[in-house]
Amino acid sequence: MYTVLLVDDEEEVIQVIMRKINWEELGFFVIGSAGNGVKALELVEEYQPDVLVTDIKMPYMDGMELSNRVKTEFPATKILLFTGFDEFEYAKEAIHLEVEEYILKPVSSAELKAIFSQLKIKLDQEINEKRNVETLQKYYLESLPLLRADFYSGLIEGRVHEDEISRYLSDCQLSFSGPFFCCLVIHISSSQEAGTIDPLLLAASVREHAKERLGKRWQAKSFAYLGNTVLILQLGSENEVWELTDECDRFCRYAKRMLGAVVTIGIGQICENILELPRSYSSAREAVSYRAVYGASRAINIKEIVPQKMDRSVVSSEEELSDLFRMIRVGSEQEIADAVNRYFLHTSFTEKPLQQHYMERMELLSMLLRFSANNGIAMGEDTEDMGRLYSSLLDMDPDALKNWLLEVSFSFREQLIRVRSSSTESLVTGAMEYVQNHFADANLSLDDVCASLGVSNSYFSTVFKRETGNSFIGYLTDYRLDRAARLLIETSEKSYMIASQVGYSDPNYFSYVFKKRFGASPSKYRTEHAKREG
Repeated sequence: MYTVLLVDDEEEVIQVIMRKINWEELGFFVIGSAGNGVKALELVEEYQPDVLVTDIKMPYMDGMELSNRVKTEFPATKILLFTGFDEFEYAKEAIHLEVEEYILKPVSSAELKAIFSQLKIKLDQEINEKRNVETLQKYYLESLPLLRADFYSGLIEGRVHEDEISRYLSDCQLSFSGPFFCCLVIHISSSQEAGTIDPLLLAASVREHAKERLGKRWQAKSFAYLGNTVLILQLGSENEVWELTDECDRFCRYAKRMLGAVVTIGIGQICENILELPRSYSSAREAVSYRAVYGASRAINIKEIVPQKMDRSVVSSEEELSDLFRMIRVGSEQEIADAVNRYFLHTSFTEKPLQQHYMERMELLSMLLRFSANNGIAMGEDTEDMGRLYSSLLDMDPDALKNWLLEVSFSFREQLIRVRSSSTESLVTGAMEYVQNHFADANLSLDDVCASLGVSNSYFSTVFKRETGNSFIGYLTDYRLDRAARLLIETSEKSYMIASQVGYSDPNYFSYVFKKRFGASPSKYRTEHAKREG
C-alpha cells in the first residue's frame, strides 16, 4: 500500500476526505494528518509518504512553500494541491513544482476516487519500471568495463604502485582530483532480497541507483567486489563526510522502499592519497559488520563508532585475528568462540622451529595489547608485568592457550559494550547541554547540534531516540515549552516576549504548539495557575 499524508488547517475537511474514500480498496493508507505546513514538513521528514495532499492557504507555512520544500528534499513524493476557485490561477503558476493534480474545492468522492485510482496506476508503473527484470539486466550489462573494475579493485587491494598511477589513469580515462577520498561498501542482505529477483540483477540495480544518487555530488567510481558494491568517492573537505553519511542513510531507506532491497552502507576512513584507499576500504567493510549492533538498512560511519587512534593496518595484518577482533566488537560469545577455533585451526603449534613458535605467541600478545590500548580497555592485571605474562604464554599448551584467549576475548567484549554505552550516554548528555545553552536561538537545528558534537544527523538521531525514547526535535520542543510554562507562572512578561525568549520567532505558532502540549493557550494557562496559587 502507498502512504498518504493529508494537510489542511480545517480538521473537518480532513475528516470528510478520510470518510469519503475507501483507501484500502484503492491501495492507499493514510499515515497521518497535519493542520499547518510546519507540522506537515516534520511528518514528511519522519515518514516520507508516497503522496502528499495539501491545501494552499494555511498558517505558519502555506501549501506552496511546503510543496517546494518537499519536492526539493523528497522528490519521489507525489503532491496533490487543494485549491479554491480564486486560487486556481495562482496555483497553476507553480507548474514548475511538478504537482500531480490541482483539485478544485469542494471536491466530490467520485472525483477523489478517480484521481487516486489514476495515481495508483502511475505509482505502480514507476515501481514496476524500477524492478523490471529487463531493466535490471540492462543495468548489469552496462556495468563498468573490466579494465576500470580491475583498476579499482587493485587500488583497494593495494596492488597499484605509485609509479603506475599515471599510466592506469590514462589507460582508463579517469581523473581522481580529490583532494580527499573515501570508500563506501554497499551490502545487500542475502536473507531479505526482493522476492524472486536474481541477486546479481538486484545488486546491479542498487549499484546504478547509488551512482545516480551519490555519483554526481562526490564523483563516485563504483564496481562490484566480493559480493558487495564498492564506491570510491572524492570529497572537497574532510567535513563533507557528515553530509555524505546522512545522504547514504537516506539512500538505504530509498532502496528498501523502491527496490525492495535491505541495504547497509559502510563508510570508511577519509584519506588524502588514493594509495591509502586499502585502509579506507578495510574500515568501510568493518563498518558494515556493525549492522549487528546498529541494525541494517542504514549507513554506518566507522569514524563514529571506532576510536580514531585505531591502527587499522595492525588489525588487518592477520586474517584470523582480524576476524576474531571483528567478532569481539559485534558478535555473540558463540561467534567469538568460533573465531578463536578458526584461529587455532589455521595456526599449527606443532612441527615448527621453536623460534617460530615463540614469534607467533609474541605476535598474538602484541596484537591483543594493541587492540586493548586502541579501544581503551584493559587486558587484565598481568599486563603490569609483561615479562611474566609473555613467559606464561610460552609455557601454555594449545588447549590452555585457547582457553586463555577465550577468556580475554569475552572480557574485551564486555568492556566494549560498557564503553559503547558510555559513549552514547555522553553524546546524549552533550546534546542536552547544547539545548540548555542555545534553546533561545530560533534558528537552532539538528544540524547545529550534530556539527557541535562532530557526528552525522542519522547516527545522532538513532542514538538519541534509542537512549531517550524521544526524537531530538521532540525533546527541543518539550524543553522550550517547559521553560515557557515556568516563565508564564513566575513572571508577568507578555506571552510574545516569552515566545521569543524560548526560541519562537512567531508568537502565533508558539501559542499553537503550547496549546497542543498543555491543552490551553499561554494566557489561559497563566490564569489557571494564578487561581490555584491564589
